[in-house]
Amino acid sequence: MTRSARALLVDDAGRLVLIKRTKPGRPPYWTTPGGRVEPCDASIEAALHRELMEELGATAALLGQVHVVPPTPAHPTRQHVFLARLLTVDPALRCGPELTDGHTPERVPLDLLHTVDLRPPELVAVARAAGPRAAG
Repeated sequence: MTRSARALLVDDAGRLVLIKRTKPGRPPYWTTPGGRVEPCDASIEAALHRELMEELGATAALLGQVHVVPPTPAHPTRQHVFLARLLTVDPALRCGPELTDGHTPERVPLDLLHTVDLRPPELVAVARAAGPRAAG
């Protein structure tokens, strides 16, 4: 089974760091940073650290897994969702394929998550419940 690691990544201002996805002919939507667990990754957590660096140029303190999104026919990957606190970010360190295909990092206050199309939508409730723990 394919697995991915995703982060509900909260910055020091209590905002969720998301990736805005834009595709021609479709309205924008937002996702949490993260991606597929690769064979070279020592663990799901290691995959998440790698993905955060690739997508955001970020380091984070992982505070634990808070949710699992089961696979569906439309998205056949088991997504392990971790709560994380953003430690550092340097966009110059971004190195993933996301740099060229409509991925834009954005910070969204937890109380304004209802204003964006976060996918999967169940993560809105998970982020609102868990996010304040990461804000410190």
